[in-house]
Amino acid sequence: MDDGLRTANDPTGGGSSRRGHPAGKGERLADWTDGRLGTHRSANYLMRKVFPDHWSFMLGEVCLYSFLVLILTGIYLTLFFEPSSAETVYHGSYNPLNGVLMTRAYESTLHISFDVRGGLLIRQIHHWAALVFVAGMLIHMMRVFFTGAFRKPREVNWLFGWTLLFLALITGLTGYSLPDDLLSGTGVRFAQGAILSVPVIGTYLAFFLFGGEFPGHDIIPRFFPIHVLLLPGIMLGLVVAHLILVFYHKHTQYPGPGRDEKSVVGMPLMPVYTAKAGGFFFLVFGVLALLGGIATINPVWSFGPYRPDLVTTGAQPDWYLGFSEGLIRVMPGWEINAWGHTLQLGVFIPFMLFPLIMLAIGVYPFVEAWVTGDKREHHILDRPRNVPVRTALGVAWLSLYAVLLVGGGNDLWATHFHLSINAITWFVRIAFFVVPVLAFVLTKRICLGLQRRDRDKVMHGRETGIIKRLPTGGYVEIHEPLSPERLFTLTQHEQAPPYEIGPLVDAGGVTRQIGRAHRLRARLAKALYGPQARIPKPTAEEYRELTSKGDHH
Repeated sequence: MDDGLRTANDPTGGGSSRRGHPAGKGERLADWTDGRLGTHRSANYLMRKVFPDHWSFMLGEVCLYSFLVLILTGIYLTLFFEPSSAETVYHGSYNPLNGVLMTRAYESTLHISFDVRGGLLIRQIHHWAALVFVAGMLIHMMRVFFTGAFRKPREVNWLFGWTLLFLALITGLTGYSLPDDLLSGTGVRFAQGAILSVPVIGTYLAFFLFGGEFPGHDIIPRFFPIHVLLLPGIMLGLVVAHLILVFYHKHTQYPGPGRDEKSVVGMPLMPVYTAKAGGFFFLVFGVLALLGGIATINPVWSFGPYRPDLVTTGAQPDWYLGFSEGLIRVMPGWEINAWGHTLQLGVFIPFMLFPLIMLAIGVYPFVEAWVTGDKREHHILDRPRNVPVRTALGVAWLSLYAVLLVGGGNDLWATHFHLSINAITWFVRIAFFVVPVLAFVLTKRICLGLQRRDRDKVMHGRETGIIKRLPTGGYVEIHEPLSPERLFTLTQHEQAPPYEIGPLVDAGGVTRQIGRAHRLRARLAKALYGPQARIPKPTAEEYRELTSKGDHH
């Protein structure tokens, strides 16, 4: 009776699998979980998710894996670091600093570096991972920008990535300041001076942040929870949200045969992509460990503890903050007195210019969508040459960053290359306005030249290097027709006409009222996608007419 009831109620016979074999504990657990959470269906969907295979997509993975290394090494360092500004006299393994008065934060950093097993290695891996993380995010965002991967439906994901980059800069500043050595203290002093330049409320902001007069005793205990809890927690949530949207949206892919807005050509998540991603994680971790083991970075023992009356020679921030420091270093020392307040424009203007430039990067996808009026979803990436104005804008921004990075290290350029620091400062001031314009014009011309070359390849074929003598005595080079796959790649992009205002007078002879927003949109659309911003791609009729004559010379 018991066996009969069990057989009737349990199709698996109580302890057998659907195939008639005894079910193991893992299979029974999986069946139990699937019956309550529906994990089988979700896992099946995720495992069959297709990812295109292109090296540039690995840039995002470099960011993710560097972030994971940051979390792991940060947890280890937190176990030994003491975030305290209380003063103590050092008696430790590093003899040159024995008997020196310092904060407990700096003392614990020395303890990690010289007394904790593997402490210095973990410290350096952590610092290198931070640099690679920010560099990977910047390069990844530039790849997304140049290929148009930020277009609908990925505008929100662009904002997630932009916020991650902005938070990473702040996290780097707070972490860089925690050891309380002379170099990091100089950076904090720089930040405090920038905050003081804010009109009216700058002094109050600085007093609130530092708990009184600089340097105070509160800044390190305040930076510590911000660096290890608040900002990493927000960033972790943004990373998860970013990855969820990557899974939810179809993955972008470069143009090619069989690739359109409705299909993705690539490898499934399981097992191929997962195996490659796992191997790539250990490769990234190995490179960071190698850098941490052989390349010294931030040797705090060489700088000594921070003192407000001292500045270390060649004080430089990490490269990702050199942009903001370059702005302030090369800005003329302007100041005005108004309503009983001294306005330090020489500091405040560049201090505010940095977030404004970052804001322009964040809102660009929405500006371009407004200019084009394109409400379609885009899963095929642009070739940068086919959108020359956007590409030129990106290169102009990168050139501006490089110029200001030189300004942020003007003293090092002067000492290492025996140049006048005043000459370098004036060069950066002039280059700030000239170099981005030159970079924009040059990049646009290069993109248009590449478009012309693509058009010639489509119409006349590929150069073979074979020279043929004609019966008339002339010489021509034989061109080989391109394959259908290559022809598709070179001609798949759209060249829709840009937005236009239309006639100013309607059919009834009444003058239309055109708002400023529409006029601005028309001008921007003409600049981005007008006749001066693209070379018309060959039509099918032109190609057939030319190839029907056998003209591949």
